[in-house]
Amino acid sequence: MSRIDIYGNPDQSEHLVHLKSFLKTLIKAAAGCELRADPRYLEFIAGIIPEARREIAPISTSDGEPTSLALSIGGDGTFLTTANRIGASGTPIMGINSGHLGYLSATDIARADHEIARLITEGDYRVESRTVIAVDSASPLPSRPFALNEVAFLKQDTASMITVTATVNGNKLASYSGDGLLVSTPTGSTGYNLSVGGPIMSPRCADWIISPIAPHSLSMRPLVVPDSVTLEISTQSRSKTMLLAIDGRATPLPVESRFTLSKAPFNIHVAHLKGHTFTDTLRHKLHWGAE
Repeated sequence: MSRIDIYGNPDQSEHLVHLKSFLKTLIKAAAGCELRADPRYLEFIAGIIPEARREIAPISTSDGEPTSLALSIGGDGTFLTTANRIGASGTPIMGINSGHLGYLSATDIARADHEIARLITEGDYRVESRTVIAVDSASPLPSRPFALNEVAFLKQDTASMITVTATVNGNKLASYSGDGLLVSTPTGSTGYNLSVGGPIMSPRCADWIISPIAPHSLSMRPLVVPDSVTLEISTQSRSKTMLLAIDGRATPLPVESRFTLSKAPFNIHVAHLKGHTFTDTLRHKLHWGAE
């Protein structure tokens, strides 16, 4: 490997012993490899191991060298933030879980120092390509409006319902009245989508899941559509504003805003240890089929 970038969540004080051991092992294993870290996270880890200031450089927007691998140290939220930062670069992201569930992670911080040397020296990992949703609107959107997990259209006033009308390739699908509407990728099917009753999908599926959130009608159920379609979304509510949440990043917008969702022109590449399977994750993280 020529370069490894490190992103992380500094609010992980309960894992400091394991994190310190991992960082020391990483620096030793990556001898001859350029290590860089998000500047804010670098300040945090330099407080744990002072040699980090000497061995790890801050990531700069002007960096021109390609990155071989990005490490995301934290939970699923940290992974999604890292994916948003990586964007269309094509850099594989390996999650190291120091949060709660860590569904997107390849390993836990307690075991990572035993695996990172083999991973770096032997390239002992595989990469999965994950589709991304692109959001477009005439209303102001957050920077990098792309979702690896899901896009949610939510009510902002808790006393009022929101009606979300969805059109698929120009054909009206339905008007969903309730707390909102969720459009999820297969990667995000085990996140917010699962909590609102949507199906779990293999990451290899080329589909999206449209799931109503607390619908005001028993006839409204989740629907799976190909990710090649274009979705047009509009909202109505007694409230003047609604919330657009892209991978959990919420932005208040005028309720009359309109949105177009389409498959992004790039994928996010998720790195896993060799031998890992989708069913392994279901069993170990979600206790799938536990008796």
